[in-house]
Amino acid sequence: MSRLEKAGIIGVLQEHGAIIQGHFELSSGLHSPTYVQTAVVLQYPHIAQKLAKALAAKFPQAIDVVLSPGMGGVIIGQEVARVKKCRAIFVERVEGAMVLKRDFRLEPGERTLIVEDVLTTGRTTSEVVSLAWAHRAKVVGVAAIADRSLTPFPLKIPVRALVPYPVRLSSVDSCSLCAQQIPITPLRQVGTLKTGLED
Repeated sequence: MSRLEKAGIIGVLQEHGAIIQGHFELSSGLHSPTYVQTAVVLQYPHIAQKLAKALAAKFPQAIDVVLSPGMGGVIIGQEVARVKKCRAIFVERVEGAMVLKRDFRLEPGERTLIVEDVLTTGRTTSEVVSLAWAHRAKVVGVAAIADRSLTPFPLKIPVRALVPYPVRLSSVDSCSLCAQQIPITPLRQVGTLKTGLED
C-alpha cells in the first residue's frame, strides 16, 4: 500500500470492520445508518503511519503543532506530527467546552494543523478551531481520514480528507429507522459487529 488511493482507503476501512451499518445516534444527536470507527484501523501502527503520511502530504507547509480532539483524533494526530516533526497535543471537553489540559499550550502565531479521524457535522472541529484562534494560533487547516459531511465546513479554512464518505444524517423526528422502530445500536457493540454489517 505504497500509494493510498481513495478506493484503497475505503477498502482498508471495510477490511478491518471500521465501516458499520446499523442505527446510530451520533454525538451531535443526529441519527445515521452508518458508523465509521477508525480506531479499529489505527490500532495497527503500520497502517496508521501510512494514513498519516498521506494526510501530512495534503499540507506540505511547515507545521509547529498538530491539535486533535480527544479521543478519536489522538492517534492519527500523533502520527501526522511524527511525519511533520512537530508537537502533537489534544483538547478535551470539560463541562461542555473544549479546553487544553495537561499543561498543553498554544503560542501566538504557532502554525497549527487540526487533525481528526472523521468529520461529520464539523461542530466539534469548529470548536477546536475557535479554541486555537482564542490562543492566537495560526490555523493552517483541518485534516481528516474520512469526511462524512454533506455540507461545506462552516469556517473559511482548508479542509482536506483522504476520502469523502458522505452518509445520510437525520434528526430524530425525520429518522426512517426510528419510524421503523429499529432500536439504536449501542456503540459499545460496534467492536463486535463483523463483516456482515459492512458496506
